[in-house]
Amino acid sequence: MFRPLEVPRDKDPLQRTRQPTLPPQLRSRRAHWLTQAAAEGLFALPQCRSCGTFSAPARDCCPVCLGGEFALGVAPSRGRILSLTQAEVPFLTYFRERAPWRVALVRLDCGPTVLAHAHYGCEMDESVAMSLKLDKAGQAVFYAAPEGREAEYMDDPQWRELTADPRHRRILITDGRNPVTPHLVRDLLQAGARKVMVGVSEDWKPFPAGNDLSRHEKVQLVPLDVRSERAVFDLSHTYGAKTEILINTSDHIRPGGYLAPGQASHTADTMDVVAMGLMRLATAFGPVMAARSADGDAGAVAWVNVLSAYALTPSAQFAGYSMAHAAALNLSQSLRAELRQGGIRLMNVFVGATDSEWFQTMPQPRVAAPALSRSIIDGLKRGLEEMHVGAVAEDIHARLRSLPKAAEREIAATGQRG
Repeated sequence: MFRPLEVPRDKDPLQRTRQPTLPPQLRSRRAHWLTQAAAEGLFALPQCRSCGTFSAPARDCCPVCLGGEFALGVAPSRGRILSLTQAEVPFLTYFRERAPWRVALVRLDCGPTVLAHAHYGCEMDESVAMSLKLDKAGQAVFYAAPEGREAEYMDDPQWRELTADPRHRRILITDGRNPVTPHLVRDLLQAGARKVMVGVSEDWKPFPAGNDLSRHEKVQLVPLDVRSERAVFDLSHTYGAKTEILINTSDHIRPGGYLAPGQASHTADTMDVVAMGLMRLATAFGPVMAARSADGDAGAVAWVNVLSAYALTPSAQFAGYSMAHAAALNLSQSLRAELRQGGIRLMNVFVGATDSEWFQTMPQPRVAAPALSRSIIDGLKRGLEEMHVGAVAEDIHARLRSLPKAAEREIAATGQRG
């Protein structure tokens, strides 16, 4: 039975604690084409290179021309429901804990017929909007929802299982001094966040934005220095069980190539904040959040890392900075696999040069803090795993897919777009 989303109440200590369980995890290698599309928020299906026929599920040969070569192609995202079922007592533990669960057989406008999780408002023989989502196990699934009723999506319990909407969640932002933080706090509160905790290091330093942030009733400034294992542990001991979404904005930007004077020291400092800081956060907050992922509407749902697009391929102008973010990306991918066992999704947000004072010499286009903040909120609401924010990050992502060696040489040599 559908119920509107309400502010979660404090848990009754006498009630049973629901342990994290996962939906089926096994997929074929070809099926991960859908995983790739879902991770980036695309509705894309395997498409025959010869005749253009879309296939779902992924096949070894085209059902029309028997061709064997496929590519991932963006497909029309509409369909019509052929049958609708509400499972009251599902066999699998994950779905049984969340019953009733609605599923539908949908004929896509582009041809294939697929099994999809269904919004509570879907009806038989109705036209629906289709999307690809990542479930708690990190696997791609189809989701069907009535057209023109997007405002109701967030109240659907099945949609909430497939996304990380900030509404009624308690959120920790690790670096209050990052230029994006004030905008992120404002956007999270507008999205309905229950509480936003903002980490502040070295509180003896001037922090003008802190006065504005502390005026909000739902905002709390907390001591956090990701360079200190003790500081991270102390904060996790106090707030780890109260954190449903962690947004890691900790950064340390220093320009220069590897041959520049003092670069070894600058790189060591950057590594301590960006890579080792993420490691400290992971070991302190990760286990607690993973253990709480099934705790109803108040359960932990997501971890967000804001990374430089130069983690994907280095910039000669920011060599040490690129190396630190590449290390953080590698760590993030391993962390994603571990958090997934507890049903926590991890989103990497790749961004090019921002309006920070340390990127003054970088050419436009640069990413404004409000745009980055809006992208993070959008990614959480859609349940994405990867986002590329700004023209530079999008360009690097596209060029690495099409001509990786050309991108490597051009970006490393100039640090700019080609």
